[in-house]
Amino acid sequence: MNERDSEAVAAMLRARGYRIVADEDACDILLLNTCSVRDAAEQKAIGKAGYLQQRKRKQPDFVLGILGCMAQNRGASLLEQLPDVDLIIGTQKFHQVPGYLDNLRAAREAGLPVGATIVDIAEEAGSQNTIKDHLPAAAEGDEAGGTERQVTAFVSIQQGCNMDCAFCIVPKTRGDERSRPMDDIVAECRALAERGVREITLLGQIVTSYGRRDYTHTGGVSPFVQLLERVHAIDGIERIRFTSPHPRGFKEDLVAAYGRLPKLCGYVHLPMQSGSNRILRAMNRPYTRERYQEIVDALRAVQPEMYFSTDVIVGFPGETEEDFEQTRALFAACNYDMAYIFKYSIRTGTPAAELPDQVSDEVKEHRNQVLLDLLQKNSLRRTAGMIGTVEDVLVEGRDKSGARFTGRTRGNRVCVFEADPRLVGQIVPLKIERATVSTLYGQLVLAGVER
Repeated sequence: MNERDSEAVAAMLRARGYRIVADEDACDILLLNTCSVRDAAEQKAIGKAGYLQQRKRKQPDFVLGILGCMAQNRGASLLEQLPDVDLIIGTQKFHQVPGYLDNLRAAREAGLPVGATIVDIAEEAGSQNTIKDHLPAAAEGDEAGGTERQVTAFVSIQQGCNMDCAFCIVPKTRGDERSRPMDDIVAECRALAERGVREITLLGQIVTSYGRRDYTHTGGVSPFVQLLERVHAIDGIERIRFTSPHPRGFKEDLVAAYGRLPKLCGYVHLPMQSGSNRILRAMNRPYTRERYQEIVDALRAVQPEMYFSTDVIVGFPGETEEDFEQTRALFAACNYDMAYIFKYSIRTGTPAAELPDQVSDEVKEHRNQVLLDLLQKNSLRRTAGMIGTVEDVLVEGRDKSGARFTGRTRGNRVCVFEADPRLVGQIVPLKIERATVSTLYGQLVLAGVER
């Protein structure tokens, strides 16, 4: 979601006449889009901004801005550590960035004093509708991004969260749930398809809550599934994904959609957070380990080859060895292909920060490693089983080396292979010859002839 926000800001800046450069040392303006999910992310951003302040003291016209969740979370208090920052812009104000930059530049070009830092973290009605611009092809003189055909795209459909999980700061940094109009989303997806985009990923803080206050259930079908149906009907869109959902959103209609919507990829990110019912209650997560397992089983019944990823927090306050063993057991039973495993991080202002029985760093590290080792074995077993099979791969472009091409399977596995540039944007059969924990290597099978 932060990537999508950054894309939209970059597109708005380009439309205003700004040029994106590849090297940060060559820029006149540098904007840091920040995250607050964990304290480490905020500290990394503060460290980066502190380093950049040294440049600003040598180059007074250099503009430094902090955007996004950390800006929203800390606001003007950031100036205690970062007094030379020019802009502090919150999560509902991304669309105001070009205007603020224009004002700063105009003042400096006129020789006027710039004045105090611009801080804007206020809520704004309808702000969820502003994240709709995508990076166009690189403008003349542009040095970064937009030079290759865009095959995949993120589409923001919903922002904010009303779940109030005890460990999470997102409701504070992203605000209450707000959904975009369904017609606008479909129009955006249709425009992307006309530009050659073949895969859409729908984004939201709780994406499965989309439209629940704005649209009615029709024939037992939720607004989110209605949206999936409409995107599915768009010519040119070949694959649909979404993130990040909540387990409570996986009702019968969404599970069934994986069996009746062929473009909906057989890959689900399903946050577990804990396998202990006691800890789930303490986290304010409204489901049980038994219900979570039911969802996994139901999805695998619809698509036996379904791929799963998850989020897990180890070391939540009060988590005992028994609690962790229940998490480990459920983690093993679900046989995840990928997972984001976090050591619990205190976020000031959340209910969990005030809980007793905080778990030591040493215990968190041990539990984190246990799950990482289990994940590695699961992933290796799954990828090894794919050797010798033929997978449909959407060719996205060249890999980082530039020598080969890359794409993903329907199960979201990254593949690397040799190909002709004309195949970018096409779904091609790839015979898997080698596999690592996270990457598949193979060769294309074209017109019945392996190449």
